[in-house]
Amino acid sequence: MAAQPQITAGAYLRLVALGAVVGIPAALVAAVFLALVHDIEHWLWHDLPDVLGHSSAPWYLTIGLPAVGGVIVALVRLLLPGDGGHRPLEGLAMGATPLAYGPGIAVAGLGTLAFGAVLGPEAPLIALGSVVGMSMTLFYRANQREETVLATAGSFSAISALFGGPLVGGMLMVEGGLAMGTALLPIILPGFVASAVGYLIFIGLGDWGGLEAQGLAVPNLPPYEGTHVLDLLVAVAVGVVAALVVVAARRLAGPLDARARRRADLPIVLVLGGLAVGLLAQTAAWLGADSQDVLFSGQASVPDLVASDSTKIILILVVAKGIAYAVSLGCGFRGGPVFPAIFLGIALATFTSVWFDVSPTLAVAVGTAAGTAAVTRLLVTSSLFATLLVGPPGTDAVPAAVLAACAAWLVIQAVDRRRAAAATVDVVS
Repeated sequence: MAAQPQITAGAYLRLVALGAVVGIPAALVAAVFLALVHDIEHWLWHDLPDVLGHSSAPWYLTIGLPAVGGVIVALVRLLLPGDGGHRPLEGLAMGATPLAYGPGIAVAGLGTLAFGAVLGPEAPLIALGSVVGMSMTLFYRANQREETVLATAGSFSAISALFGGPLVGGMLMVEGGLAMGTALLPIILPGFVASAVGYLIFIGLGDWGGLEAQGLAVPNLPPYEGTHVLDLLVAVAVGVVAALVVVAARRLAGPLDARARRRADLPIVLVLGGLAVGLLAQTAAWLGADSQDVLFSGQASVPDLVASDSTKIILILVVAKGIAYAVSLGCGFRGGPVFPAIFLGIALATFTSVWFDVSPTLAVAVGTAAGTAAVTRLLVTSSLFATLLVGPPGTDAVPAAVLAACAAWLVIQAVDRRRAAAATVDVVS
């Protein structure tokens, strides 16, 4: 295998400077994409029902709009280069994304996210940020390794708002790239610089207040002070159950994914998958829950979920959202797997708030850590994100969040080892 070209000191300094340059346009692209998702979603699910004479989305829109999104995604994947981005079952894929893939990734993301499929915006943002980073090669002659540095810098700038700033994105970059060994080192600094500079777009600079960050936020959490043994047990239990829910969703998605990867079957699988997601949401509404809490990534629904005091409603949301998540993962939509898993983790933790009067702040911390770890398999990143999400009111919940992440990680690793052993037995036999 040929050795990768090395980056000289002068070239590396230029890459760091380009990382700073990449950070701003990558963050702007992320902000525009998220704004488009929000505006289209508002038009489809609020303005359109108003025009039709309804105070909320009627049943035929709830069931039909995700299927329309499936049609859009199918057309993009069949007609535009890049397949609309990577498969959500692959997790958060990094790497250089060709410029030609950008339009398909953006439109497939809009067709997925704004029309109600249960996936998050993180995967399209990572890919679009990578496209912005690669656009720098139009002005800077870069080898393959330098292209990877620029693409990664753009990706982490683009997702900085979603994860509450450059720290979580940077830790995700470090922890997710540990397998690269020393090859990771040249990527870290330009990526950190890009994400830090890009995040200024959202927090502002000087007298300019910045753009609105559309990440996950849970306002008005009560202070959580003093950890109890019950809280630690709750954290471990939530970590275990959240991991099992994610495993079940991925297994249910597997056969759908295999069918959707056949080009001839893709349109019908996407349309039927969208109809299934819409029907699950409408069924939840008929049972007393809010259909909007079943649809979408779950970011906007977390505050209402945490405030819920009904075991019935939470159970309906866990079941409907979990199945809709599995369908969205497998039937060919294009989005990220992280935020729906976080919603499910927080929903599982909210049961304990209803049953045992556990602090909602603790529920948010352990649910976020468990859901993130179950999907990403990243311990430190998951714990850090949970810590930043609950903020100062949840400082004492950090040990429980770490335990939840560790429990979820251990379950996922055990399932992976068991699956690998079973596959080995099948091959031998």
